[in-house]
Amino acid sequence: MSDVSTTELMVIVAARELNDGESVLVGVGVPNLAANLAKRLHAPGLLMVYESGTVGSNPSRMPLSIGDPCLVSGAKSVCSMYEQFAYYLQGGRIDVGFLGGAQIDKYGNINSTVIGSYKTPKVRLPGSGGACDIASNVKRIIVITPHEKRRFVEKVDFLTSPGFIDGKEGWKKLKLQGGGPYAVITSLCTFKFDDATGEMTVVALHEGVTLEQVQENTPWEVKVAAELGRTPPPTQEEIETLRALDPDKIYLR
Repeated sequence: MSDVSTTELMVIVAARELNDGESVLVGVGVPNLAANLAKRLHAPGLLMVYESGTVGSNPSRMPLSIGDPCLVSGAKSVCSMYEQFAYYLQGGRIDVGFLGGAQIDKYGNINSTVIGSYKTPKVRLPGSGGACDIASNVKRIIVITPHEKRRFVEKVDFLTSPGFIDGKEGWKKLKLQGGGPYAVITSLCTFKFDDATGEMTVVALHEGVTLEQVQENTPWEVKVAAELGRTPPPTQEEIETLRALDPDKIYLR
């Protein structure tokens, strides 16, 4: 696996989490690659939904954005962004959503709004967009992120998209229809969430990574699954299919 980049590995691991017949709100960048990879390999019936309003997209090439015309050709439906959010997302018809952000804490809460105080921020970020709606309404949230100290924090500076708040009880109080965060796929490992507490738990380490490395880059004491696994190495088919999707390395650079 030495010739596989960290980004390629994260995309492949994320693609494996998508199941045939599910609906997924794709987004752009790395999640876009993961969904298209899954559809080409093991989930041909994956229903890809893009925020621009294309439902059941089947692009012949890697779309460069959610407004790329290739998303329309062969799509099952094309609607307005409002209809997509109102009828599909808020209607509870999306199984999986991908999210990312500048900060994430151990309960899967995400910040993509500001670093520092909201009134006098050190950095002002893009904001929520549709992220809060996605976090609140889809059945499973998957986050793909580099494992860096600046991203993993004890408490997010601003709660843009809710995870399990301060535990499963905090999530229940919100009375949202979504299922909450499901997996966080990083450059070091895969986290999933404890059923009882809602706390991020290491379930698999990538090849060559130790628990000590994960802990060094995580500000809280990491919770570890009773049966800690190893990420299965990417297959040659996964690597070749992924690289064919992005031959110019627009996302894989």
